[in-house]
Amino acid sequence: MKADLIFLNNKAMDELGVSDMKAVMNDVERVYVLNRLGDVIAPGKCVMRWGKTPEDENVYGRINAMPGYIGGEYDMAGIKWIGSGPQNYKKGLPRASVTMILNDPDTKLPLCVADGTKVSTMRTGASGGVAVKLLAKSNAEVMTICGAGAQAPTQLEASLIARPSIKKLYVYDIVLANAERFANSTREKYPNLEVIPTLDIEKASRDSDIIDCVTLASEPFIKGEWLKKGALVMNMADLEVDYECVRRASKIVVDYWENIKHRMISTVAYMWRDGLIKDSDIHAELGEILNGTKSPRENDDEIIYFNAVGAGILDIAVTARCYKQALKTGKGIKLPFWEE
Repeated sequence: MKADLIFLNNKAMDELGVSDMKAVMNDVERVYVLNRLGDVIAPGKCVMRWGKTPEDENVYGRINAMPGYIGGEYDMAGIKWIGSGPQNYKKGLPRASVTMILNDPDTKLPLCVADGTKVSTMRTGASGGVAVKLLAKSNAEVMTICGAGAQAPTQLEASLIARPSIKKLYVYDIVLANAERFANSTREKYPNLEVIPTLDIEKASRDSDIIDCVTLASEPFIKGEWLKKGALVMNMADLEVDYECVRRASKIVVDYWENIKHRMISTVAYMWRDGLIKDSDIHAELGEILNGTKSPRENDDEIIYFNAVGAGILDIAVTARCYKQALKTGKGIKLPFWEE
């Protein structure tokens, strides 16, 4: 008996299409649809935290294990193993590092070990882009991105694919230098986009059709009273928006509602915990909109709240696409996993 596996480092993954945002957005849409069809196995996320409270993980870090199986054209099992070290910047290291392992769903043997760091940022950006595609005004022109970290570039890239009508971007970060740095790189990449780094989040929010929050906030900084008619507010991480943002929403849309309740770090999760909203108040998961059983945005006056928690099956789908391309092209390093 002999079994090989392929190792794909970050460079190989780039060559195999991990940076193709349109392809990643398609992967993400397919996963949402397959999930609603029941063609997945998603046991959930195991969180290993350092520190004594959930809030401590933003200081001391965590490692998450996210196993799953995705069917359809992917037909692949695997696990995402992601470490988050908030203090890594002091050592010149990236905050997040991701290892992906793919397993044959038949034999259960490992097929591939891949760097998943870019996979993670791309699929999170793609999830935001799919939300913008389904939930933002069709002629949205002004966007605010809150948090000028690793997620900001992919959130913007996917949003511009979904809404090329966007003309103005506010970049908000509690450290203005971070916002200015991201603004400068964004102007180089998108010279026709007006980019404004700011500390005035109220002005930016009041002006925006899309407010996309990718921060580590443990207290709300977006107020519902600032949202204009037709706004889409995207709560992509923790406790970033106040309860009024949810109360004012015509539609509450999520990616995975049960996972959001289990993770219990976002605004809508806390509201559910405290009895302020019920399961029946959730308008839809993205998969329900994509498969046509629930409605997307229906008019330009609706305020829509979106919350995403993510799932390892998203990363598995993107990695599986790259792995299958590696088999076709011969890229990667073949390693003997099992030898007689």
